This record gives sequence, C-alpha cells and structure tokens, in this order.
Amino acid sequence: MSGANSSSLSPGFFILNGVPGLEATHIWISLPFCFMYIIAVLGNCGLIYLISHEESLHRPMYYFLALLSFTDVTLCTTTVPNMLCIFWFNLKEIDFNACLAQMFFVHMLTGMESGVLMLMALDRYVAICYPLRYATILTNPVITKAGLATFLRSVMLIIPFTFLTKRLPYCRGNLISHTYCDHMSVAKVSCGNFKVNAIYGLLAALLIGGFDMTCIAVSYSMILRAVVSLSSADAHHKAFSTCTSHICVIVITYVPALFTIFTHHFGGKNIPHHVHIIIANLYLMFPPTLNPIVYGVKTKQIQEGVIKLIFKEKGVPAIEIVSLLNIQKQEKTKNILMKTRV
Repeated sequence: MSGANSSSLSPGFFILNGVPGLEATHIWISLPFCFMYIIAVLGNCGLIYLISHEESLHRPMYYFLALLSFTDVTLCTTTVPNMLCIFWFNLKEIDFNACLAQMFFVHMLTGMESGVLMLMALDRYVAICYPLRYATILTNPVITKAGLATFLRSVMLIIPFTFLTKRLPYCRGNLISHTYCDHMSVAKVSCGNFKVNAIYGLLAALLIGGFDMTCIAVSYSMILRAVVSLSSADAHHKAFSTCTSHICVIVITYVPALFTIFTHHFGGKNIPHHVHIIIANLYLMFPPTLNPIVYGVKTKQIQEGVIKLIFKEKGVPAIEIVSLLNIQKQEKTKNILMKTRV
C-alpha cells in the first residue's frame, strides 16, 4: 500500500479503492454483484449455445442477439472478478499496463454493445418495413460485415484512450477511487492537464452512443409509422411484440450509461461518490444480467427453442416435440380468442 504515496510519473501499479466510504460493507455489496455475474454468465452462454444448436434460430435477429450475448459476458468478465477480489480478499493492486488494458476493453466492449443494439434496431426495421426482402437484404455476408464494422469502429475510437492516459504524469500517487479502471477515473488521478482526455472521451461517447441512439430513434420512428399504417389489429400486435424485448434492452443499457457519462463530464457534485461508483458498476452489470431474461421471457421462438433442446436431450423424437409445440400454440390461440370475446 505504500505505493499510494509514490512520486513516480508513471507508477508501476494502481490501487483500486473499491467503494470509498463503504469499506465496512464491501462484503454485502459484493453479494448482489456476484449473483448478477453468475446469472449473466449462465444466461448469455446459454443463449449462445441455444442459438448455435437450434436451426430455427439461425436468422439475422438471433445472430445479432448471440453477438450481444458474447459482448455482454465478456464485458462483465473484464471487471467483476477483479472487483470481487477487492471486496473479498482486499487485493487492490493492479499493474499499470493491466489497468490500461482493462480500461480499453471496458470502453471498447460498451461501444460494441451499443453498436449491436443499433444493428438489432435496423434488423427490426427491415423485418417490419421490408418483410418480403428481409432474407435478401440481411444475408450472412452482410451480417458478418456489419458486426466486423461495429467491432472495428469501437476499437479505433477507444485505442486513443490508452495513449492519452499513458502520457499523463502521475505525481500525486496512484490511488483510484473505483472498482475498475475507468478512463476518467484514471485520468483524474494524474497531476497533469487531462482536458484532452475529457474532450476526447465526450467526443467518443457522441460518435458511438450519439450516432447509435440516433439510428435507433430513426429506425423505430419508421417502424411506428409502418405499424400504424397496418389495418389488422393482429398485425399491430405481432409487429409490436417483435420489438418490445429490444426496446426493454435499449432502456436497460442506455439509462445508466448516460447517467455515468454525464456525471463524469458535467460534474454531478451533489451526487455522493459512492453512489456514482455503484451506478457505474450497475451500468456494466444490468445489461448482461437482464438481457437473457428479457429475451427469454418476451421471445416465443427462444422459449420454443429451449423446449426443443430440453426434449432432444431427453431423447424425445422430433415429431412429438413438434406436436407438443403445436398443442401449446393452439391453447394460446384459444385463450386469446376467449379474452377478446369477453
């Protein structure tokens, strides 16, 4: 711990202080994060496995969902194990270069997550507004190129973070009041001028998050206009049901992200520091934890895929599985008709 008073301009390591002011409750704070991490890993890995093994889910929407799940589980894995080591074992030291690497992956993966949500919104736009051309527009090569472009955009815009942070002098010490290496949290430890870091951080957030949210808003405005023009109430319901899970995920992802970004760049002095840190951690944990649950509850095809997979593992013939699913569909249709008559 003596490294906290080091006068080196480039420290060998940083000390992550966890949640300042709540050190006595670190064990209790760790429990919900550990629980969410287990759910996130199991849920997202389960989704990836299901989509890869169930042929009925080999469609653009589910390819993007698999990419989102992979991004989410990688994102929380870059921070949570290290955070739990701080809370449980008081292992607060992190190598300087390892800190920069963690910072890069955290911001790159959050940018990637935002990009995938934007691609999923465009997928819904094509599916609802151009249903007859859906298969010809979103081919496998197009999906691959879109995913690669999203990844490269995040990498190219986040790489400067590491160089801008590494050039700063760290003569005040190396104590970071956070649970992971966030760009601005590391920059604020410096005794140098980090205005360039703040400006570029805001610019990167606008180029990634601002652009993606604009595309999502435009896509859903076009979807809404197309749905309103439909004459059938059943068609309205089907169109909206395909979008509800995605809209829930967008809210879960962007609300805590916007809070974290704006409090970092525009003050937030009235917000206690420990509240800001806890929300910053929830911002990384909420989407990976809730996304599989939202899609599992809201998406009928995923529910059917889970049923098929369970019965296949038990050795039930495919014909019996299909007949079981048809019976369930008939029962749901009867229930809907009964409700409409009432």
